[in-house]
Formats: sequence, C-alpha cells, structure tokens
Amino acid sequence: MSAHRPVRRFAPLAAACALLAAGGAAAPAQASPAQASPAPAAQPGPQTPHCIADRETGEQRCFATFTAAVEAATGGRIDDAPKSPHTAARNPEFRQSSAAAEVIQGTFFEHDGYGGASLTIYGAEPCVKDGWVNFQYDLDDWWKDRISSVQPWANCWLWLYPEPDLGGDRDGPFKENTPDIGTFMNDRTESIGFS
Repeated sequence: MSAHRPVRRFAPLAAACALLAAGGAAAPAQASPAQASPAPAAQPGPQTPHCIADRETGEQRCFATFTAAVEAATGGRIDDAPKSPHTAARNPEFRQSSAAAEVIQGTFFEHDGYGGASLTIYGAEPCVKDGWVNFQYDLDDWWKDRISSVQPWANCWLWLYPEPDLGGDRDGPFKENTPDIGTFMNDRTESIGFS
C-alpha cells in the first residue's frame, strides 16, 4: 500500500498575489504560453535565486521562484506558496499552513527585508523546545557571510554563528520573522543552530 501525502493548498493568497501582479485588475489574467523553467541549480544565480537545502545531507538545489522552492522543500505538500518570500512572511495563514508541513525549519535571505537570494533549510521534523540546539547546518561557501534577514519555521528558534560547527559568539535566538538581523551577525553567519 502506498503512503498518501496530503497537499496543502494556499490558493486564496496565490490568487491575490496573481491579481496584484496583474495590476489589480478584476478580471482574471490570460494564461501566457508555457515557458520552460530553468532546471534546479546547485548555487543561486540570476535565473535560480531561491534555494533549498536538506539539513541532513547538505544537498542544495536552487529554483527560479520561491513557490517552486517551497514545493520542493515540502515534497509537494505545499504547491502554491506565494511567489514572494516577503508576502509569505507577512501572511499568518500561509505561515500556519507551512508549519503544518513540519519540514521547513528556516529561511535565510541575502538582504534585509527578505530580499535577494533565499535559502530554505528543511528536515524531517520540527524543533523541540528542550533548551538545546536540536540541529545544526554549516553554510556552503556561497552562503557564508551573506545572511541579513531570517524566517524561523516548524517551532524552531534560529541561532547564527560566525564560524563553522556552531563556533564563535552566537546571535539569537531569532524566534519570529526578522527583516534585519542587526549589525552583529549581518553578513557574518557561517553556521546555523536550530532549537
């Protein structure tokens, strides 16, 4: 017998985003001809700025849209996330649906205000509030010293460290969406603790 995974839909926000992107028009936008999406890449770039990383294996894949990145990170359970991480951060309904997927543990951004490239780290389970760092992740060379804003997910608090393997003085915990992590760890993070 095959396991069935429920798909969590977030169509109301996706429809609202599409309407806003169309200039607020009341009529639905005409479908454009299908365009080939760039294949997932190993590093962010102009065509693939939104990345996901498996916390356990370190495998990283990058996508053209935040929507595609969330879909991949959740194994397809959320397949209509907002196109913009900024929109996702401000919508409690989306954050609740994403937390229910229990896989996304944190999203990290190159610029303040959830701007620039993004890195969404996912794992098998949410964090446990037991006073310890439950998981750690060492950033690859591209992501080292680039993080400026963060979004915690799945009951995780985020700790930022200036050295690999949770070394050096840490900053945090970041318990809520943080559009500006402050000067202490801005563009200095090399490893992340999840508690």
